[in-house]
Amino acid sequence: MKNKKSDAVAVTQLNQKKTFWQMVIKQKALVFMSLPFVLYTILFRYIPLWGWTMAFQNYKPAKSFFKQTWVGFKWFGELFHSPEFFLSLRNTVGMSLISTALGYITAITIAILLNEVRHISIKRFVQTVSYLPHFLSWVIVTSLVANVLSVEDGILNNVLLFFGFVDEPVKWLSEQKYFWHIIGWTYVWKEVGWNTIVYLGAMTAIDPCLYEAAEIDGCGRMRKIWHITLPGIKPTIIIMMIMSAGHILDANFEMPFFLQNGMIQDVSTTIDIYVLKYGFKLFNFALATAAGIFKNVVNILLLLLANWFAKNAGEERLI
Repeated sequence: MKNKKSDAVAVTQLNQKKTFWQMVIKQKALVFMSLPFVLYTILFRYIPLWGWTMAFQNYKPAKSFFKQTWVGFKWFGELFHSPEFFLSLRNTVGMSLISTALGYITAITIAILLNEVRHISIKRFVQTVSYLPHFLSWVIVTSLVANVLSVEDGILNNVLLFFGFVDEPVKWLSEQKYFWHIIGWTYVWKEVGWNTIVYLGAMTAIDPCLYEAAEIDGCGRMRKIWHITLPGIKPTIIIMMIMSAGHILDANFEMPFFLQNGMIQDVSTTIDIYVLKYGFKLFNFALATAAGIFKNVVNILLLLLANWFAKNAGEERLI
């Protein structure tokens, strides 16, 4: 009996392998089309992981790999005893959470409002205007923000002075209490239109019969939004939140880097800026690599943890 079962399992596995390779041969055009992207991913995503070995060495660029001095987790210990690193960690998490929260609230709100618009031309116009900033470089966006918030001739200060809301120009980029909010609302302006498309796409999958039945039952717009639209896009919201959990330590690099100055340095230094400083200014490649590894490992753990919570709660998940 055991021999028969093992033979059956072997035959089944053989058939599965034949089916797999038959499918590959049948879809060879798609395989060849995807090959450059696979090679790109391997070349620029996986091969550079070899550089992580620097975090476990007293790395000296002039020495070959085999002549480096291995020090184990020494640089991670240095990292976790560095007040500057924890300051950058706090700033990164703070800016990321503000941007993420504002991004979700505004994107879902605008998507719901656009879904209620019946004039197609107005709907398309708002969508186009809102998602065009997504295609701007963060360097350009940072320059625009610096000009708008300028103390000398910034349009925001000019408007506030003209209407008498302030008696003198506000130093937006010189006071720490404003900086995180500037980062958050700039992210909203740039990305809200693009994120809105995701939720609008999810709303198109909602059965129109549900709205018709709700209208027959006497439900107004607000009740239909609350009981049909929001539950209908709930799986999409959860998936987007899970994906965002994997980017908590990926706060925007360009804006804090280009807008920072001595007066707001304590709230503008992020982990990426910390890595840049120690890697290319102080030439401590080992410590910079350790900080980069910490960031990526934490992001992966947060992603897996968020996915685990969604799975145990019976919600949509990535895997």
